[in-house]
Amino acid sequence: MTSPSSTVVTRFAPSPTGYLHIGGARTALFNWLYAKRHAGRFLIRVEDTDRERSTDEAVKAIFDGLSWLELFADDEPVFQFSRADRHREVVDQLLETGHAYRDFTSAEETGRLRDEAKAEKRTFESPWRDREPTVDDLASPHVVRFRRPKATTVTVADEVQGDVNWSTDDLDDLVLLRSDSAPTYNLAVVVDDHDMGVTHVIRGDDHLNNAARQSLIYDALGWMRPTFAHIPLIHGPDGAKLSKRHGAQAVHEYAEMGYLPEAMRNYLARLGWAHGDDELFSDAQAIEWFDLAGIGKAPARLDFDKLAHVNSHWLRLADDERLAKLTLDAHLQKGHALAEADEARLQRAMPFVKDRAKTILDLADQTAFVLKSRPLTLDDKAKALLSGETLDRLARLRERLSLFQSWDVFALEAELKAFAESEGVGFGKIGPPMRAALTAGSTSPDIARTLSALGRDESLGRLDDALQQTK
Repeated sequence: MTSPSSTVVTRFAPSPTGYLHIGGARTALFNWLYAKRHAGRFLIRVEDTDRERSTDEAVKAIFDGLSWLELFADDEPVFQFSRADRHREVVDQLLETGHAYRDFTSAEETGRLRDEAKAEKRTFESPWRDREPTVDDLASPHVVRFRRPKATTVTVADEVQGDVNWSTDDLDDLVLLRSDSAPTYNLAVVVDDHDMGVTHVIRGDDHLNNAARQSLIYDALGWMRPTFAHIPLIHGPDGAKLSKRHGAQAVHEYAEMGYLPEAMRNYLARLGWAHGDDELFSDAQAIEWFDLAGIGKAPARLDFDKLAHVNSHWLRLADDERLAKLTLDAHLQKGHALAEADEARLQRAMPFVKDRAKTILDLADQTAFVLKSRPLTLDDKAKALLSGETLDRLARLRERLSLFQSWDVFALEAELKAFAESEGVGFGKIGPPMRAALTAGSTSPDIARTLSALGRDESLGRLDDALQQTK
């Protein structure tokens, strides 16, 4: 824990009740970018006070998602539940200063009084707000509530939403400690943010109303409020709130769909924040440019076409060895049986296929031809292409290629063009039967690239197999 300082400190504070949502991932990214932009610190706090819903599996899913996105904290994560004694200590302080009070009203009676207040269109108020408990009362189960100031306006100066005002008469006295002495969310957040030295709270605008309540607690404790920035939520392409019907919601789903983490960071940064018209940018550029003023007030819309465009850009720039490993994993997930040499074969093919791919799954589809075992099984359509004069021409091309030592793609293109001219035919008479022989009809790039991706020995071997099968 640190004391508040002038150094920028941001935090991402997920609740471990499920997977890392795409909206949470963007919130984590914005906090990470802002901290890095100001040479500050990015922290993670797991808000696990809801013991019934918090699970170890969810904690792991959250950290797995953050790890995949490469958003690492600058300190060890804080688990909120472990700080319950500190939260109760602050409640004692609020009780001593008169900013909190003990409420002995039963849950049933509280419900009845709330219903009455709602029917009369007024704010619920506990009968214990201005009642002093006796010694006997103190032995009874009770909650501790915050005593909000009355007839006052609380203003949150938000970096995204502007100044937002609430009348304290519209806010009830929130519970700080439950009857089992468990601290509540709004109390724990304030105490933890203060003790962690958080200077900027960047989170979804569904927390905006909490900012009013939390600001009152800060003021009662005499603590400086952090700078608030409440960002609009992410909606689906149709403008409706993001849901399962819009497709992937969890970060791990995007990883499984074949997106690169750097592409997700690029896309998520642009989802609700802008730096001019820049769409494609590196982490270094995002860190240099990111500011709160660039965050829009309207909800961002998830656009899978734009995400695919961004991902294709980063695929083209990615290291071929890395892509080969990721593509190999994708083949394994598809249940393909692989050989020891297949990773090297995939790496050799990467330069020839990655320009046309949008995801790692695309790369797996486009490299399936490379991994086929010899001899390839030719279907009737492939065999029909390999007959008569076409077969004789393929045999002549195979002999010519066997004398060809340079397997460079540009040299192969020139050789194939020269062969077609020598045969007096267009390449349309050569390409389809060559593809049938080399890939058995699988998706592949143009013939020169297919040959180069397969390598000299494999290419000539597949041509031999095809010629042998169609004799």
